[in-house]
Amino acid sequence: MTRFPCCTERPQSLRQTRTAAGWCLGLCVAWALGGCGSVSLAPDAVTPTTPGRASPPLIQAEQAQDVTIRALGLVGTPYRYGGNTPESGFDCSGLIGYVYLSQAGVKAPRTVAQLGNWGQSVSAAQLRAGDLVLFSQRAGSTPHHAGIYVGQGRFVHAPSTGGEVRLDRLESKYWSALNVTFRRP
Repeated sequence: MTRFPCCTERPQSLRQTRTAAGWCLGLCVAWALGGCGSVSLAPDAVTPTTPGRASPPLIQAEQAQDVTIRALGLVGTPYRYGGNTPESGFDCSGLIGYVYLSQAGVKAPRTVAQLGNWGQSVSAAQLRAGDLVLFSQRAGSTPHHAGIYVGQGRFVHAPSTGGEVRLDRLESKYWSALNVTFRRP
């Protein structure tokens, strides 16, 4: 069995414990997933954001893996409305903005409504790790929550006041009752 240094070193503080646990989880999941996020897209699998004009994705598959690992590493970070750093905490769009900028050098829109038009729409069949997961009350309505897909039906997100960044399943009772769309930055 492979052992990661982050899983065996002893942290000295609560913050180091959370950080080490998050990074370890991210590395272990990435190792276990192997190449799960490397789905090739057929030309018709992506819907352009501007009708009649397809634009290439902002991030490549390798960057998407980096985004995924970093998002998993932030599990346990406190939620804070308007937060956009690990030190201050995150709201859902702040988490996405921080991860994409730090791991892929791509600046994401700051609000969930703006994220709903960012990048390219992808179907559930073409979903890969690093894509955005957006939730709304009904089809066609403005999204009210977002997260980062990490593979195997799971996503990382900053759910609500008093909570922490966490890993959830798309098919859970709560999330499956909402309209979900996917975007590839």
